[in-house]
Order: sequence, then structure tokens, then C-alpha cells
Amino acid sequence: MVPKSLRPLVPYLKRYKSGLLWGGLCVLFNNGIWILFPQVIRRAVDALSHGVTRQKLLTYSLLVVAVALAKGIFQFLTRWVVIGISRDIEFDLRNDLFAHLERLSYSYYQRNRTGDIMAKATNDLNAVRMLLGPAIMYSANTIVFTAGALAFMLAISPKLTLYAFLPLPIASIVIQYFGRQIHERFERIQAMFSDISARAQENFSGARVIRAYVQEQAEITAFEGANQEYIRRSLGLVRLMGMLWPTLELMLGVAVVIVLWLGGRQVLLGRMTVGDFVAFNTYMVQLTWPVIALGWVINIFQRGTASMGRINEILTEQPEIADDPALIGAMGASPVQIAEIQGEVEFRNLNFAYNGVPVLNDINLRIPAGSSLAIVGPTGSGKTTLVNLIPRVYDAAPGAVLIDGKPIREFPLETLRRKIGFVPQETFLFSDTIRENIAFGRHDAHLPEVQAAAEGANIAQDIESFPESYNTTVGERGITLSGGQKQRTAIARALLRSPRILILDDALSSVDTHTEDKILNHLREIMLGRTTIFISHRVSTVRNADRIAVLHQGQIVELGSHDELIARNGYYTDLYNKQLLEEELAEV
Repeated sequence: MVPKSLRPLVPYLKRYKSGLLWGGLCVLFNNGIWILFPQVIRRAVDALSHGVTRQKLLTYSLLVVAVALAKGIFQFLTRWVVIGISRDIEFDLRNDLFAHLERLSYSYYQRNRTGDIMAKATNDLNAVRMLLGPAIMYSANTIVFTAGALAFMLAISPKLTLYAFLPLPIASIVIQYFGRQIHERFERIQAMFSDISARAQENFSGARVIRAYVQEQAEITAFEGANQEYIRRSLGLVRLMGMLWPTLELMLGVAVVIVLWLGGRQVLLGRMTVGDFVAFNTYMVQLTWPVIALGWVINIFQRGTASMGRINEILTEQPEIADDPALIGAMGASPVQIAEIQGEVEFRNLNFAYNGVPVLNDINLRIPAGSSLAIVGPTGSGKTTLVNLIPRVYDAAPGAVLIDGKPIREFPLETLRRKIGFVPQETFLFSDTIRENIAFGRHDAHLPEVQAAAEGANIAQDIESFPESYNTTVGERGITLSGGQKQRTAIARALLRSPRILILDDALSSVDTHTEDKILNHLREIMLGRTTIFISHRVSTVRNADRIAVLHQGQIVELGSHDELIARNGYYTDLYNKQLLEEELAEV
């Protein structure tokens, strides 16, 4: 019966069943040969006790060497096959885990810390590999050798064998107790390791903030406290393991003493030959390592099951946003063509809430294909939420968001998102070259295409001024670039895809008005005939849009061109007058 937490591993084990079969055969041969070793010793002792000759010494010496050599060969093959399969399964499991994480919705990463995920993908995965490799191998060796040795020991003396295995029931109780304690303690250790990983990751990512607020020592102290707790929990497990192995060895020692006492009497009384006695004791010595290994295997097994349970938490997590199964089935016969998207966007009676809190209320808005729409409004009015519903970063109610008159859920996610260029508020760049960052999503793009996109985003001149031009590495999250340069690089990335719909979520907030004008002029040329939606707090950014939507408390309160909204003397007019005054004051 496979433990519930290990059931996800069954398909991986089935994938390598032929290799496991070969590994099983190697285990049988390895232990089968080693079980014969005491029999060689028995025959040698009995034969030599009747007289020592050169022929006998040579024969039995060669037999001992042959047994040792054969055992060494099959022991190597066992390790090569079984440990190799554990590495292969680790490879497959890591790939599947990463692929699954890639498919999970954005909300999953809002609920879970990066450090926790990294700990599961590294430390926990390694514990599972140890379970699949050494734990399986040593368990199989222990079971096969113990069963074989027991058969020979019973053949030598059933009574002595019974006494030798008297401590076994006590050992099983000890193993169950320690196993449960190890499992619980290792889960707590892994949880603490996740906390440490998360704290370290946040500190490295927020290094500039920590320095700006002079919190280095405070963070060092907090990390040291977490690390001390991790060590305390780890030492608790070490103490537990330190008790398990000596306890098992003590029971084995008691068994050896019983065998020596009772077996010695049997020899003195002539009921057992010296060879049988030596063979029996050799089996007892050979059982020492399997018993010790049993304690180690229990440790590995409990660590592995605890870790697999944590990994399975990720694997059982389902994406909140996914293609409709009926749509996936239909795509097999008649796939939706990417070129079919023209770019008309419509919100129809849209209502949306986060965790039961209303954010958007009764939104009705149609954006014709090829037109531009600007969205303005106070912080928290729902602007970002509205545009996030278009590429299905979040999911609106069925039929509330349409593209080209068709509900967006009728488009495969890949089709939908490939035709949308999305530049979010928080610009993210990878720790790679500027060229690779711009070409992200278009890895087949040639340098002239990358340069053209950079020109469109007005970042080309900055890039060419760098020592390595487009091959300049930007550092983690683009730390070597300014805020404006990062935003323009992200815009270039979106433009390179030649999207039918371009969404800029306050993507020009870190550039000056002069640079902003240049970018907008380029965008008007590049996006001619395509749909452009952008959010901004600057009137200078939105004034030339075909239409401007004013969002307030989750509702569209004004809609029209710049001149139309100014004439209404409403929220937009107040915003315009306020920014006009700020510009005049800045010039004084």
C-alpha cells in the first residue's frame, strides 16, 4: 500500500519500471552472493579443522575472493541503476514542477512567497530524490539479505535463530515511534527553511530599500534569529537520530551476546560444528549494517514523505485561469487562428470583485479596432484591474469581456496573449542582456527588429551609449538601468511582438514629458490600425487619444475626447487645470 503523500510518484516509477526491474535483479544477485559468503567460511572452518593443506587454503581463498569480487560488481550495478533512476525521476519531477508553476495563475504568486516555492523546488526535491534512490536501494538490500540470511540461520539452528530475533518486536516499536517523530520534526525544519529562503530572497531583492532606511543590522539580526531557530530544530532532529541508531545497535548487540552464549554452549555440547557456529555469527555481523541502514532509511523515508507532501501542494494547485476543456477539444479539429484577432475590445455589463470586495461596477465600454483609449482616474479606481481583464490576468464573468465581438474565453489563452502587448505598472526585466530582454517572447527576432522596437520606445540612443550596446547585461530585475530606461525597454519588448492590442499600464510614469512626447509620436505611427489602451495620470499623455475614459470608484463617470471632456467641466477638467498649474509653478 503506497502512502498517500507518495502516490504522485507512482507514474514516475512506472515510467522506469524496466530499469527498476534490472535494479531489482542486481539487488537479488548482490545479496544472494553475499549470503553465500558465510557458507564458504563454514565449509572452510570445518575443512581446515580436519587438517590444513595448501590445496584447501588456495581453494577457499579463491572462493572468498570470487564471492567478494562478484558482490562488488553487482553492488556497483545496483547503485548505478537505482541511483541513476532516482536522478532521472528527479530530472522529470523538477521539469514537471517548473512547468506546472509556469501554468499557475498570477494570484498563486500573490498568495505564496518566492522563498517558499524555491525551498520546495530545491531542498524538498533533493529529499524526494534521496527517498527514491538510497532509501529504495538500502530497503531492498535489507529485505532481501535478511530474508536469505534468516533461511540459512534457521537451517543451522531454529532455536538459536529464535533467540537472535527476540529483540525484533521491540525494534519495530522503536522504529514506529522514531519514524513518526522524525516526520513531524522534518516538516517543521522544512517550514523554517522556507522562511529563511523567503527572508533572504526579499532582502536581496530589496537591498536598495534596506540600505536607504539603514536597516542592515536589523535585517541581519532578524535573519540570525530565524537561522538560530532553524539550527535549533535541526539539532533536535539530530539528537533524535543520535538516539535511534544506538538503540538499534544495542538491540543487535544484545542479540549477538545471546548467540555467543547459547551458540557457544551448543558447540561445547557437540550439537553444532564450529563451522556452523562461525557461519551463524558471520550472518549476525552481516546483519549489523542492514539494521543500522534501517535507521538511516527511516530518516530518509520520513524526510522524503514530508517533502513530497510539500511538493504535492504545488502539483495539486490548479490554475484559476485556463482554457475551457471544450475549447481544447475543439482546437484539435479546428484551431483558432491567431490572425483572426482584429483588436476590437468591449466590456459589457462588467462587474468585478476581489475576494468579495467590488472593484468595477457596471462597466459598458467599446473600443473599436485600431483606435486608442486612455484611462484616467484616482488611485484605487480600478484602472489596472480593468486592463488586466483583457489578457485574462484575472478572469471576469463569462461574456463580460469580448474581443472582436467574441467572449475572450472562446480564444485559447496562447492565442489571446500572443496578440496582446502588455506593459504592466511594475516593470520586470530579466538578469540578461538588453537584447534578450527586448526579444523576450520573440526569441527568433533578429537584431534589426530589436533595434526597430527600441527606436519605437525611444530607448535605442540610450542602449547604443552603453559600452556593450545591446549585449549589455542589465542585472537582476534591471537594477543597472534607471526607472525610465526599464519602462522603455519593457515597451520595446511589447512593440517587438507587433501586437493587435497594446496595453500600457502607467508605463510612461518614469520618463520626462519630452521623452514621453517622442514615445507617443512613435507609438502613433507603429500602432496605426491597431488598438492602443493606456493608463496615465498625466493629461499630456492622454490628450491625443481618440477617447478618454474617466474611472471613479469602479465606474466610468466620463467618456469622450480631450476637448469634449474639458467642455464638460468635470473630474477630467479639474485634473487638467491642476496639472496645468503644477507645470506653471515648476517653470517659475
